[in-house]
Amino acid sequence: MEVILIAIGGFFGAISRYYISGKWNSKFGFLPYGTLFVNLFGSFLLGLIIGFDTNQYIYSLLGIGFLGAFTTFSTFIVELIGLQEGKKMKGMIVYLMISIIFGFAFALVGVSIGSRI
Repeated sequence: MEVILIAIGGFFGAISRYYISGKWNSKFGFLPYGTLFVNLFGSFLLGLIIGFDTNQYIYSLLGIGFLGAFTTFSTFIVELIGLQEGKKMKGMIVYLMISIIFGFAFALVGVSIGSRI
């Protein structure tokens, strides 16, 4: 049952990421804002789910499935390499720092909110 829930969540998470990243990454030039958004928002949502202390089935569907496919470390790394190769060092550093610092902060806020609800 859990494998099916992960697959369903992953299906919708991947489509959501594809749509958001595709729309936002093409509109803005300085940073890959679509990927940045999905990774930060995904960090917050995963923190929220962990804070809620959900059952294994909900965690499998949303945490592992949806958010596992919605957020993307590999795309983040490829985009960092693209910024570096394009000699956009300032953008690369800003993207790296925002992703790490705010991703961690958003996850902590999500856990805090989730544990209080």
